Amino acid sequence: MKIIILAGGGGSRLFPLSRTKYPKQFLKINSNKSLLEMTIDRLSTLVKPSDMVIVANQDYVHLVKTELTASNAKEAHILLEPVARNTAPAIAFAVRYCIDTLGCEEDEVIFVTPADHIISPLEKFTANVRQAVILAESHKIVTLGIPPDSPETGYGYIKAGQPFGSGFKVDSFHEKPDRATAEAYLAAGGYYWNSGMFAFTIACFLEELRAHRSDLYALTTTSLEEMRANFTQMPNISFDYAVAEKSEQVVMLPFLAEWSDVGSWDAVYDVLEKDADGNAVQGDCVQIECLNTLMLGKSRLIAGIGLEDILVVETGDVIVVAKKGESQKVKELVSELKASSRLEADEHMTAAYRPWGLYTVLSSGQGFKIKQIVVNPGQILSLQMHYHRSEHWIVISGTAEVTTGANIQSLHENESVFIPQQARHRLKNAGSVPLVVIEVQTGSYLGEDDIVRFEDIYGRQDEVQTEKIAARV
Repeated sequence: MKIIILAGGGGSRLFPLSRTKYPKQFLKINSNKSLLEMTIDRLSTLVKPSDMVIVANQDYVHLVKTELTASNAKEAHILLEPVARNTAPAIAFAVRYCIDTLGCEEDEVIFVTPADHIISPLEKFTANVRQAVILAESHKIVTLGIPPDSPETGYGYIKAGQPFGSGFKVDSFHEKPDRATAEAYLAAGGYYWNSGMFAFTIACFLEELRAHRSDLYALTTTSLEEMRANFTQMPNISFDYAVAEKSEQVVMLPFLAEWSDVGSWDAVYDVLEKDADGNAVQGDCVQIECLNTLMLGKSRLIAGIGLEDILVVETGDVIVVAKKGESQKVKELVSELKASSRLEADEHMTAAYRPWGLYTVLSSGQGFKIKQIVVNPGQILSLQMHYHRSEHWIVISGTAEVTTGANIQSLHENESVFIPQQARHRLKNAGSVPLVVIEVQTGSYLGEDDIVRFEDIYGRQDEVQTEKIAARV
C-alpha cells in the first residue's frame, strides 16, 4: 500500500491563524504537533515513511520538510504541483509518481487522505483503513463516511445504499446542504459525512478515470515528466466531481473513530478542552461570566465579559469575532479581503514563516523596525545585502555564526554585532537548538524587498528584485 497525503490546501476558513502562505495543515490546534505532523504520525502505523507521497504547493516545500523532520519521516516523498488545481489532478499526479518513481504495479492499493484532520483513537483509525484496503482489492473505490451527530452544513453527504461487505454501495453524493436539508438527512438516517478519504487500486483508479474524465486520463497516462510539463492543462476539478459521483464502483465504509476536519472555528471549539462553563480558552485570556465561548489569543491579552456562544480569535494583526454557527462565513471574509488586495489574507503581517524558520515584527515606526528572528537548527539565511538599511543583531539564545563581509564570527547569548548598510552578511544557526535573535533595523526604507541575495541554499532568485531595488539608489 502507498499513501497519498494531500497537503496543498489554503485553509481560508481558519483565518486569521491560517493564511495563504501558512495554511491550516501547518497549524497546531489541539496539540504541540501540527495537523500535518499528526497525520504523518498516524499513518506511520500503517506504512513506512518511504511509502508516503505528500502532494503540496511549491510555496510549502520547506514547511513540509520541517514537518517531516519533526516526525522522523524524512524518507517520505514530496511531490510539488506546478500550479494549484484541485484534488483530482493532485491524486492523478501522485498516482503517476507511484507508478514511475516508486515502481508500483496496477494492483497496488492507494490510500488518499487530507493532511489536516484530527482523528482518534489511533487503533480504530488503523482498523478502518485496513478494512478499506480489503474492499479496495475487490476493484472498488472505497470512501470513508462519518456517521453524523448533528445537521452540519459545512460537509458534503453520502447516502448509503445496499450492503457490500463491511460497508455499503454508495447511492449518491450530496453537496453541502442548507440547515433544513441537513436536518432532513439526519432524521432520515443512512446519510454520512464525506471525509475526503479514499482507497483504490491503481488499475481501478485509471479505469474509472478513463470512463468519466477522459481528458484527465489522457494526461495521467503520459510519463511523470510530461504530466508535470502539461500540468496547466489539468482541469480544476475535485476527485468527487470527476470520478466518485459518477462511478458505479464506489462503496462507503462507516468510519469508526472520532473525526473532525477542523474546517471552521466552530469545529475547533468542538475539539478543544472546555471549562465548567463550556469555554475553550488558549493563550493569555481572561473571561468573566462567559458561556460556551472560544477565546484564542496569540500576541496580547484578550478579555471577555458576559460573552455567550461567541468565537474570538486574535493574532498580531487581525482579530476575528463571530457568533457560533456563523464561522463558515470566514471564507467569505477572506475572499473579500483578497478582492480588496489586503495583504493580511495571504500572510501574517507580524509573523512571517521562511524556509529557515520565522520572524516576528515586534515594533516599527518611522526609520526603524524591530524583529525577533528564530532560525531552526542547522539552517542558514541567504548571503545578502541591503541598500537602504543597517541592522543590529543581539543573540537571545542559541549560537549564531555571523558573516559580515570577509569576517566570520560566533555569537552567544547576550552578544551582538552591527551590520552596516550595503555590507554582505549572513546568519546561521550553528547549534542544535533554535537560535533566537533580536534584529533592530534603521534606515530610509525598511521594506522586505530591500534584499539582494548572492547565495541561497533554498533556491530563491532575486534578479528582478535586484534591478528594482538598485533603481532606488
